[in-house]
Amino acid sequence: MRFAVLMRKQHIDNPWVSYRWVPQEVLPDFGQYSKQEHAVSRIEGRFLERDEDGESWLFTGFELNLFPDEAEGYYLNVSATKPCWFVMWRLEEDIERYIEQSSLPLARTESTIAVPHRICVSYNEAARLLDGGESVDTIPMSEEHASWLQEYVNDQYRPEPKKRNKPASFQGAHRPAEE
Repeated sequence: MRFAVLMRKQHIDNPWVSYRWVPQEVLPDFGQYSKQEHAVSRIEGRFLERDEDGESWLFTGFELNLFPDEAEGYYLNVSATKPCWFVMWRLEEDIERYIEQSSLPLARTESTIAVPHRICVSYNEAARLLDGGESVDTIPMSEEHASWLQEYVNDQYRPEPKKRNKPASFQGAHRPAEE
C-alpha cells in the first residue's frame, strides 16, 4: 500500500529557533498525489501552502509492507490507547534530491528541509530506529487504518507462551565430581 506524508514547518516563539518541523498526517496515496508512473517509488516532496502559522509540504513515495515477524510490534501499536503511525525523518541538505522542480526555489530559501524517509506501524521497528539515533515522531492513526492493522494482527500474531524461569537457588549447586 502506498502513502504520502504531510510535513509541517511550524513557526514557534523562541529566541533561538524560529520554526520546527513536525509530521502532521499520513495519507493513503492511490496516485492522486504523485506523477510517478514507474513501479520503483522514490521520495519526492512539494510545497503545498503557507499560512500565518507556517508551511505545509507533501512527500510521496512511501510503501508500507507488513511482515509476520513484526506482528508483535503491530499488536503493541493497536493495543495502545491511541494507535499511531511512526514517521522517521531527517533534516536534509541535499534538497534537489528530494524536492520536485516547481518547489525548489522555495525549498532553497533554507539550508535544510525535513524529509520523511520511512513510515511504519510497529512499535518494535520504531524503537529500533530510535535506538539507531533517528528522529521518529508519531501521528494518530485513523480508525479505518487501526481496524485494518487490527485485522492483520488477528490473523498473524500469536503470543509466545510464557516460560517461568526457576530462581538460581532452586537449580542446585554445581560441584565438581568427587573422586
